[in-house]
Amino acid sequence: MNRKTGPAQYVLYSFFVVVFLFPVLWVLLSSLKTQSELFRYPLTIFPAQPTLENYRTAFASGRFLQYLKNSSFVAIVSTAITVMINTMAGYALSKYHFRGRDTIFFVMIATLMIPLQVIMIPIFLLEKNLGLLNTLWGIIIPPAATPTGVFLARQYMMTIPNSLIESARIDGAGEWFIFQRIILPLAKPIVATIAIFSFMWRWNDFLWPFIVISQQRKYTLQLALSNFVGQYNIDWSSLLSMTVIAIVPMVMVFLFFQKYFIKGLSSGGVKY
Repeated sequence: MNRKTGPAQYVLYSFFVVVFLFPVLWVLLSSLKTQSELFRYPLTIFPAQPTLENYRTAFASGRFLQYLKNSSFVAIVSTAITVMINTMAGYALSKYHFRGRDTIFFVMIATLMIPLQVIMIPIFLLEKNLGLLNTLWGIIIPPAATPTGVFLARQYMMTIPNSLIESARIDGAGEWFIFQRIILPLAKPIVATIAIFSFMWRWNDFLWPFIVISQQRKYTLQLALSNFVGQYNIDWSSLLSMTVIAIVPMVMVFLFFQKYFIKGLSSGGVKY
């Protein structure tokens, strides 16, 4: 039975939207305030005299464009590699039958219980031996294949009918053609989901870049934001303005892939 959404439910939904969006709105409006207005009492939400001076100061205070470029490279390349590896692994574990397939999958899922702190030192030593320290590839390669992404891809691809793959093989299609032209278009929802998660994880990651990178010119945006936090004071105006800029790419990526996510869910797994 379908129930219509009543006025009370709209009010409740609107309340939760305001609650979740208020911190983002506060950061955005605070980035337009002067340093003195930020600490004025009583606190105000809207700036009395909006200014973009905080953005100009933050851009002029360091290599912000270089940091933004580094973060964009890490997030985009890492997301592309993650989506490719996870979808290919999910396809193999869901549609190919070979000895030890389920064992490989269960072992892979079991690694979810291993925290990063346990394997951090071995990965660091491995990257040191491979010469990947102080390189952006040292940030990209270790988390390229995630058990969470493989799990999501496998579970979704199991819902795709095997008859589509068998028909394509009868028509003479190769395995790469099947994966590229049949599986990936039908798996747009999970591809979009993995892409969103991967981009957000890599863009917001601080701990691993902090361990791998020591040269300032190779800092990611999150490492650069930490420079505004000093030992005795914090440059709140510049920190808030750069935080707003750091949020914008995540919102844009989410909105872009959300369109394909909803479209894939509404169209269904089999198209006629």
